[in-house]
Amino acid sequence: MPAAEPVIKPLVELVGVEKTFPRGATALAGLDLAVARGEFLSLVGPSGCGKSTALRLIAGLAQPTAGQICWADDLRKSHAREVSVVFQEPTLLPWTRVWGNVYLPLRLRGESRVAAQDRVDEALALVGLSDFRDAYPRQLSGGMKMRVAIARALVTRPKVLLMDEPFAALDEITRSRLNDDLLRLWGEQRWTGIFVTHSVYESVFLSQRVVVMSARPGRVLDEAAIAAPHPRDESFRRTTEYAEACSRVSSSLRQAVESAAAREA
Repeated sequence: MPAAEPVIKPLVELVGVEKTFPRGATALAGLDLAVARGEFLSLVGPSGCGKSTALRLIAGLAQPTAGQICWADDLRKSHAREVSVVFQEPTLLPWTRVWGNVYLPLRLRGESRVAAQDRVDEALALVGLSDFRDAYPRQLSGGMKMRVAIARALVTRPKVLLMDEPFAALDEITRSRLNDDLLRLWGEQRWTGIFVTHSVYESVFLSQRVVVMSARPGRVLDEAAIAAPHPRDESFRRTTEYAEACSRVSSSLRQAVESAAAREA
């Protein structure tokens, strides 16, 4: 009799998660979501559906009102998770040069500049900003500031990278280039990525799986597996597979919006 295949547990799993805020607004209700180790997953949904709230719960920046967030055995202790977050705004220290901004997480851990030198230099090289290490944030474009924020998130060598609409404020050309860079970094380092976006096209291009959330209170409405292999480039955006996946996700997103409108009518 053949041996049973081992059960592969998710890296992180949200089980029946609910989040209600002090004034009574419920952002999430019955959210069930499992994320595999090394997966790149995107969350899309109507505005206010709880995408960012879910991200904050995974990051440990807030606690669920009900339900559980379960980590894989090797990551049950919070210090072992190595979770980094990239927010919509780069939130750089304006009085500190690029190198110092990237060094910040390691400095807060108590690492000296000498001990951190190689890791900071490596992170800057990963995002193509080695030549701007001595620049101040005011001297950078919006896309470059976001690259600094990504380098700052990667300098700790995280196992999980959480991104909350990091490219939303950028023009389409810059956004497309950063999408390419992000996939390259994920391919090289294979952290687990959870990416929040309002863009169907961005979610399909980046992800192995797109999760569509219902209107508030948020829960999983649909999931679309994007089977196209990585690495992906601009040519993928011109394929029938890409168009069909975008159509599928758009249809589910439309359903979420229409359901919310019907409830409010």
